[in-house]
Amino acid sequence: MDKKQLIEQVLTRGVEKIFPAHDFLAARLAEGKILTLYAGFDPTGPTLHLGHVIQLQKLADFQKLGHKVIFLIGSFTAMIGDPSDKAATRTQLTKEQVVANAMHYREEASKFLDFSGHNPAEIRYNGDWLSKLNFEDVLKLASNFTAQQMMERDMFQKRMEEAKPIYLHEFFYPLMQGYDSVAMDVDGEIGGNDQTFNMLVGRDLMKIFKGKEKFIVALRILTDSDGKKMGKTEGNMVSLLDNPKDMFGKVMSWPDGMIVPALELCTRMPMEEVRQMETDMKKGANPRDSKIRLAHELVRQYYGMAEADRAEAEFKSMFSQGHKPTEMDVFHVGKPSIGIVDLLVTSRLAASKAEAKRLIEQKGVKIDDRVIETKEELIEIPKSGVVLQKGKIHFLSVRI
Repeated sequence: MDKKQLIEQVLTRGVEKIFPAHDFLAARLAEGKILTLYAGFDPTGPTLHLGHVIQLQKLADFQKLGHKVIFLIGSFTAMIGDPSDKAATRTQLTKEQVVANAMHYREEASKFLDFSGHNPAEIRYNGDWLSKLNFEDVLKLASNFTAQQMMERDMFQKRMEEAKPIYLHEFFYPLMQGYDSVAMDVDGEIGGNDQTFNMLVGRDLMKIFKGKEKFIVALRILTDSDGKKMGKTEGNMVSLLDNPKDMFGKVMSWPDGMIVPALELCTRMPMEEVRQMETDMKKGANPRDSKIRLAHELVRQYYGMAEADRAEAEFKSMFSQGHKPTEMDVFHVGKPSIGIVDLLVTSRLAASKAEAKRLIEQKGVKIDDRVIETKEELIEIPKSGVVLQKGKIHFLSVRI
């Protein structure tokens, strides 16, 4: 891909909106001047996931063009909790939890960003400056915005209608994220479209404190058929630490409507191929073949062609011939008997008890090839263990 094509990809692929305008950023890129930009990642969980890949790939595109990119870990903002798109207040994390969660972030991000060489990506932590702000500094930041501006946000309006609490500290999150831009004196920021408000706060603060116009690239986010983000909170994420088999299987469990968006947002497959696959499916091609192509491409990106081929072959063997996988993850229980609902939840084959009960009602759970008929069933675990199965592709060896 030549420079012109890469610039076009930066400006269009997966992009929902550019602030202040598409032409503004196009002109900045055409100048040939090195720009500094960042994307922020709050370590609210112990792994990055496919939702983060959208931002990482866009950062990588800018890095390939020779620009300075910053991988910002929200070591301070993660302790506050971003209220964006949240129907309830986030649980606040301790400093120790945040540090533990971020332990593998650089390793995972290095699959996309080059942290060495002549133009290395930089890792920064916003706790380095946010933790040093005093009360006077915070008041000065807050004086640039009104309570009405904060209350206009959709999730706060919804909480008001439902008589759910809105805590004052949640108003400070966009101020903290916005101040990141000032502290690093950047030219631009990349983020999901759910972060647009927070990024625009940073744009305002850059004008106030630096007299500088910051560009924003708001990216579309990967959602499921219900419009929920693919991520930690919704319990449907594909982690970058998932092994090839699990990654392939999770993608194959996605609804068909996810195929084209995921190909565009999470891979670098040429858009001509993506649009052709979309056209073929509209004309009657089996979506399963396109989903296999998607799963193979994602595994290949992270683990290489050999692992992608192996994961595809094992999936096809299980799906078409009813074979169990040759290797299974092992889950240990502390006692010889456990309720099936508790087993599904504690083993993480179900995100909640409600989901576990729904799976059982749909006849989607088996123990040693036997369909579980009732959610009250108590599972006895022999010394040899049992095989717990969810659907057609998720298997787990359960042992004491």
